Formats: sequence, structure tokens, C-alpha cells
Amino acid sequence: MLVFLPRIVVFVFILLQIIAMLVYPGGTIHNEHSIGYSFLSNFFSDLGTYTSYNGSPNYLSMSLFIIGLTLVGITFSFFYLALPQLFIDNKVNYRFAILGSIFAWGGSIGLIGTGFTPADQVLDLHIFFANSIFECFMITALSYTIVIYRGKILEKKYAIGYGLFFILIALYVGVLEWGPAARSSQSALFFQVVTQKMIVLVFCLSIVVQTIGLSKIDLK
Repeated sequence: MLVFLPRIVVFVFILLQIIAMLVYPGGTIHNEHSIGYSFLSNFFSDLGTYTSYNGSPNYLSMSLFIIGLTLVGITFSFFYLALPQLFIDNKVNYRFAILGSIFAWGGSIGLIGTGFTPADQVLDLHIFFANSIFECFMITALSYTIVIYRGKILEKKYAIGYGLFFILIALYVGVLEWGPAARSSQSALFFQVVTQKMIVLVFCLSIVVQTIGLSKIDLK
């Protein structure tokens, strides 16, 4: 639950998104006639729309998008359910771990909710779930930075890694709140899409790095 399953699910998620990109019919916010998925002009959420921007049905891409996010959301829920037990010997650390896991569960609900709320059908609800992913996991990252730094279970370098994860998520939340609107221009769309791709990559890498640290301790 803390090592092998998260690695497998992260790999499956990335694979499903790549396949979804390959079968996405086409179209972007500013160019409805573009063919296929543009890595620099299409959001991840475009994969989960009922109809692509060029007007074609997007059922296969949408299904892969939903499956990927649901698998990740469920796995992260169990991951952060189990993780606090490593820090139960220290009351303060355990409380911070519980706090971090509560927000991780909120973020996991956001992952699943994002998949099941197509942006072209229920945009406001989709944005709510999508933003909640990063807002919740920002608190999770801060909480576990404190826990790992104060504790002796994991090496301090993993606290530094969690701290960097927190800073990057916080910066992305800032982009979501105050960044240029994607519909305002092509350059704004490019900025929003690239920053989203970067934070998703950081998200995936952070989970894998955590499993490396956890694999070095006795989890029995």
C-alpha cells in the first residue's frame, strides 16, 4: 500500500493519459480546427470532455481520463490512510500526519470528482474539484514536511523533498488564483497548460520519491 501499489498506479495513470492524448479528436480553446491533442495548448481536462473542441465525440479519451483519475484518487486515499500509522509513537507528529491525511482525502475526492465532471458539461463543478486537488494537497505537503523533519522514520532529505513539493503546489495555486485567464490569449493558454503539466509531473514524481524512502524502512 505504501510502496508498490502507488508506483504501479502512477505508471498506469501516466500510460492512460498518454493513450487518451493519442485518441483525442482535436481542437483547443483558441483553435477548434486543430487536429489531435496539443501538449502545449490542451489541458488535461480536455481529455475528459464529453465532446472535443472540434465537435467530435470524445468517449474513449474521456473514459481513460476517468479511469486514470479514479484509480489515483482511490489509491491515494488508502496511501494516506496508512501513512500516519508510521508516526503514531510521537503525539505531535501523529496529529500533523492525521491533518495532512485529512486534506489528502479531500484532494483524492477532488481527483475522482474532476474525472466525473466533464468541463464541457459542468464547468463550475469541474473547476471546483480540480482546484481542490491542489489546494488540499498543498496542506498535505506542508503537514508531512513538518512530520518527516521532526521525526526519525524517514531521512531529512525527504522532508526537503516534501517542502519543495509544498512550495511548487503553492506557486501553482497562485497561478490558479491570479494567473492570466486561458481564454484571454494564446500565450495565456500556453502558460496555464504548461504550468499544469509541470505540476502534474511534480505530483507524480513526489509520490514515487516518497515510495523510495518508505521502501527503506521496516513497514511490518
